[in-house]
Amino acid sequence: MSAPISRRRFLAGSGGLVLAFTLTRAGKAAAGAAPPANLESGGFLRIGEDSSVTLFIPEAEMGQGIVTSFAMIVADELGVPLDRVRTEFAPVDEKSFGRQITGGSRSIRTRYKSLRDAGAAARQLLLAAAGAEWSVDPAACRIDGGKVAGPEGKSSTLGALARRASKLPAPAQPAWKPDAQLALIGHPTPRLDTPAKVRGEATYGIDVRLPGLLTAVVERSPSFGGEVKRFDAAKAKAVPGVRQVVQIPSGVAVIADHFWAARTGREALEVEWNEPNASLSSEGISAELARLAPSGAEAAKRGDPDRALADAKQRLEATYEVPYLAHAPMEPLNATADVKADRCEIWAPTQAPGMVRDSAARICGFPPERIQVHPTFLGGGFGRKANTDYTDEAVHCSKKAGKPVQVVYTREDDMAAAQYRPAAYSRFLGALDAQGWPVAWVHQIASPSILASMARSKPAPGRIDGTSVEGAANLPYAIPNLRVTYAAADIPIPVWFWRSVGSSINTYVTECFFDELARLGGKDPLQARLRLLGEHPRHARVLQVAAEKIGWGKPAPSGTGRGIAVAECFGSIVAQAAEVTLEGDAPRVLRVTCALDCGKVVNPSTIVAQMESGIVYGLTAALQGRITIEAGRPVQRTFYDYPVLRMAAMPRIDTVVIQSDEAHGGVGELGTPPAAPAMINGLLALTGKPVRKLPIS
Repeated sequence: MSAPISRRRFLAGSGGLVLAFTLTRAGKAAAGAAPPANLESGGFLRIGEDSSVTLFIPEAEMGQGIVTSFAMIVADELGVPLDRVRTEFAPVDEKSFGRQITGGSRSIRTRYKSLRDAGAAARQLLLAAAGAEWSVDPAACRIDGGKVAGPEGKSSTLGALARRASKLPAPAQPAWKPDAQLALIGHPTPRLDTPAKVRGEATYGIDVRLPGLLTAVVERSPSFGGEVKRFDAAKAKAVPGVRQVVQIPSGVAVIADHFWAARTGREALEVEWNEPNASLSSEGISAELARLAPSGAEAAKRGDPDRALADAKQRLEATYEVPYLAHAPMEPLNATADVKADRCEIWAPTQAPGMVRDSAARICGFPPERIQVHPTFLGGGFGRKANTDYTDEAVHCSKKAGKPVQVVYTREDDMAAAQYRPAAYSRFLGALDAQGWPVAWVHQIASPSILASMARSKPAPGRIDGTSVEGAANLPYAIPNLRVTYAAADIPIPVWFWRSVGSSINTYVTECFFDELARLGGKDPLQARLRLLGEHPRHARVLQVAAEKIGWGKPAPSGTGRGIAVAECFGSIVAQAAEVTLEGDAPRVLRVTCALDCGKVVNPSTIVAQMESGIVYGLTAALQGRITIEAGRPVQRTFYDYPVLRMAAMPRIDTVVIQSDEAHGGVGELGTPPAAPAMINGLLALTGKPVRKLPIS
């Protein structure tokens, strides 16, 4: 593959117009570039003398569609056809892009303004250059169809004006086009990267090939936290194609000419392990979480829930549990590194190129500027590829081998590599008043802490991990007496961010327990929600739209039940209603209606696709997703015993994107949280039995 253009070469340019937008209020213009516009966030836009328009994207493209959305924003503001915008993944550059990590559904939320500013500033500079060239008022000029047009039939290409425009001062506050003049933003638009992916031309991390590239697979401890006691590499080295067998921090790496030799060599490797956590089991972890739950620190409180519980006419107690979950992206973990005497290059499908660079710098002992990271397309990420464990292995292997090395995980390796979504335990105490309305709500949460795992430290006593209480501490319902607590469990299984993070757990447990309370009080679950959402009209609206779309209030088809759920996460609100049935003892989701308010919309097509993707992910987890621990090691290792929802089991999905003037909200993770509770509440309506432990299967 050809390496992306270097930042130095890019900034030096060849006389084109380069716009740099920075996070800082200070900074010097690069040679040949317009001064920084001193905006809050953004990226680089380059217009070459050949009239090419290049947008450098500092986010990861892992299927969520930001390559297309970013290009739409710039093309619309600049006034060029979308197919004229060429995109490249940007290098690591905090001064220009800030913290480069793709997660929390932040891409559009954090970059929209800067992208609009980039397009608007470029347009204003080109028009100013045209005005000066033709001695006319720039206001009499316009960019249309990728060309600059002026009075009396005057016309020029962008490239012909780019050099002159690059010498003008960039506007401090670029003026955006009126919404009525936008032709792309807000309109369904096909994805730009689809043709390359269909033709097999898109470069994913696992596609990277370099001259002299070696392949490595790593033998890691079979149980969590294990370390190498001793190993014998004789049989592995006897395998044709195996070059080296080396110990690295995560295990023993077999480095070979190609993958098959490396894998065969690993199978012949003899390793003895210290396994300090070999007694861990799912049953023991569940018992520990149940023990900890009542001892948690307060994350949210209002009223006097203890008194309300004591005085209540009706009470309900319930416990819910979810297991560890793997991310299971279609492209397993992989990374390529080339460590030389004074520098290191890395090619990786990563959500966090800045973290990859900094970690590689520590391993190599180089300053960060000696590390170059080339992000590639990701074949799925879901949070897992925001870690550096797999890129670190590639750097260690290349450093040992003295050559470029690609580390490849098998599917079994990928499943066993931990960094799971945490297992979690929730204990609820709820109470109703004399009229059957919720009056008290106590939610006790116990789970391992993602933030502690990220810091590789033990959880601090009494510290609230915000990722573990999101979707619970911000419960939208106006229940007068409420307490939410959190207890962090010290369990030696690394956990990590998983699509929608804590909301994927807490939306399930809170929305299902709410249904149980509503039905105990004889209330319709939708009407009970609407009554208690007076201060949250956006929640109420998406609920009403999803309910109307599925026919809520009308009799469900024979043998089916309907459920509904709502969630707020990453600045957006989403509701889903599900229609479910039973095929024997197995639940089958027939239909899901989804309504969301994600604020202002860039590409409705992407939003619909992400809702469908998130729903599949959420239903898969609820129906059949689990990592079971026995003897300190994971049981599930492939898609055979960690299955995903197949096409034949897919429900019909209808999505309504509500037009809104609210600020941009996240989309990529939004569809997952309500999927499980909407389905499970439908099963409750059908069978009268709650589902309090996942997976259902």
